[in-house]
Amino acid sequence: MQALRERVLNRRTFLCGAAQVAAVLAAGDVAAANTLPVTSEHQGVDVEPALAQFVERYMRAMYAPGLTLGMVHADGQTTAAGFGLSDVARNQPVKPEMLFQIGSISKSFCALALLQMRDEGKLDLHAPVLEYLPWLPVETPYGTITTHHLLTHSSGLPDNPPLFLSDRNLRHKQGFKPGTQFHYCNLGFEILGYLAATLDGRPYVAVLQARILDALGMKVSHPVITNAIRADEAESYVFFRDDLTGGRDARLEVAPRTVFYNAAGCVASTAEDMTRYMEMLLARGKGPKGRLVSEESFTLFATPHIEAEEFGKGAHYGYGIAVDTLAGHKILRHTGGMSSFASSMQVDLDGGVAAFASINAMQGYRPNPVAKYALQVMRAEAEKKPVPEAEALDDPHTIEDAAEYRGVYSGDGGSVEVLAEGKTLFVVTSGKRVRLQRTAGDSFVAEDEAWQEFSWVFGRGVAAKPGAKAPVTELTYGGKWYVNGAYKGPKTIAAPKRFSSFEGVYDSGTDGFRVVICKGKLVAGGTVLEEIGDGLFRSTDEPNSPETFEFLHIVDGRCRMVLSSGQPYWRVDGL
Repeated sequence: MQALRERVLNRRTFLCGAAQVAAVLAAGDVAAANTLPVTSEHQGVDVEPALAQFVERYMRAMYAPGLTLGMVHADGQTTAAGFGLSDVARNQPVKPEMLFQIGSISKSFCALALLQMRDEGKLDLHAPVLEYLPWLPVETPYGTITTHHLLTHSSGLPDNPPLFLSDRNLRHKQGFKPGTQFHYCNLGFEILGYLAATLDGRPYVAVLQARILDALGMKVSHPVITNAIRADEAESYVFFRDDLTGGRDARLEVAPRTVFYNAAGCVASTAEDMTRYMEMLLARGKGPKGRLVSEESFTLFATPHIEAEEFGKGAHYGYGIAVDTLAGHKILRHTGGMSSFASSMQVDLDGGVAAFASINAMQGYRPNPVAKYALQVMRAEAEKKPVPEAEALDDPHTIEDAAEYRGVYSGDGGSVEVLAEGKTLFVVTSGKRVRLQRTAGDSFVAEDEAWQEFSWVFGRGVAAKPGAKAPVTELTYGGKWYVNGAYKGPKTIAAPKRFSSFEGVYDSGTDGFRVVICKGKLVAGGTVLEEIGDGLFRSTDEPNSPETFEFLHIVDGRCRMVLSSGQPYWRVDGL
């Protein structure tokens, strides 16, 4: 079960959590070591040596089992290659013709199918979506939702609950006025899939097959992920312990098969087929059989409609695609995360080059560096310039600022010592010394499974002067809170007594989270909550977040069920 992994609640994977991972499989298809046999040998046509070497370094650094790569060059040639292993236990390599689940890159397929319907006069992008789908289980107190809002993740709806909830009386609720802010929303694209099916008069998978895959000659790709494609799909991997926040050397096991037909991420494709898709994007909507969408609709597709800093500083979102600039060129890009695949697509509209990369494991990251470096290499080739050096890859074990964290932290009935030895960081707790790996910023994970239930997160005080770095003053591990001598605030913060009935582990059968109390606040899966009603809380990750938690059925002083944005999760006793 995926119930216990500490998770960031706004993550963009559909089924599982994060950290990083992998190894060689032992008997029973279970990863038993972190000696992944990555080499620069690849299947397919020749890849520029500097790029092949970077892919090898990247896979070693990220402990990736295998990777598929598709590229469109400035002269129109295409490359499809596989690196590393598909089936680690059997030592079988990744081949370019293998299917990989592309996740949220599928959203751009949905957007283009709907833009075709706009061209045909079937769809007004700015008409209320309830005019087309009056049965939608949504409440819109902050304003009308249109197709434009759904395509740009600005509808105000929560991210990832299923469209049809277990209680037919429940409705998905907005958190803000549509069009005023970006909040990534898989639910919105599930709705768009139903919209496309309704307008076209056939199931969404048939819409995708006819309007996108067949139209572009993507003969191997599938518009739905089922067991039927298993023989053609790369073997893929998930965490052996999905209840822990393990580091990059965490163990993997073979992933169970997935059935997924939601328009938010239902496409499985190959590196070669993805080059056909990217050729169409580079041609600004023109496919091998004529225009896929009109010039006007493609302009709408690639317009930066709303700021989307979740995709990086300065990034915006178009229709089902992120819109950005790189070295002065307009870039269309997206990532995709499924339960056991992670993908990246980068399309340089001005440079005439594009790249797609996908890894056959979900390790909490996307192979953006590979796709971006492929663009740089192809642009250098086209401009007859030297191939640039690839970016340096971070080593989570090397903590450049380790000295900032060292010291003794006290609180919650005990103390924790943090040691810095050069660029290595350790935490000493319960008499045991455990090495830490950085995940991001001031957040770390332990290398000992006994201390991986939560991340180790440091907090900072106030900088001595503008522009200076604030000192580290706090440390949290789940519900435990510690402070050092530089901390100036209150050392005890009481939470309402009734909050204790909400603490615990909650599971839906496919994923879940732990609720703890820290610094007087409820924290669910690493996200701090604020109370907005009786037993009703909202995520504080962003202003006006539509992500809510409602604690129900208090029995013998313990909450038995939580509705997370309308989706039920039940208490797991004994954890």
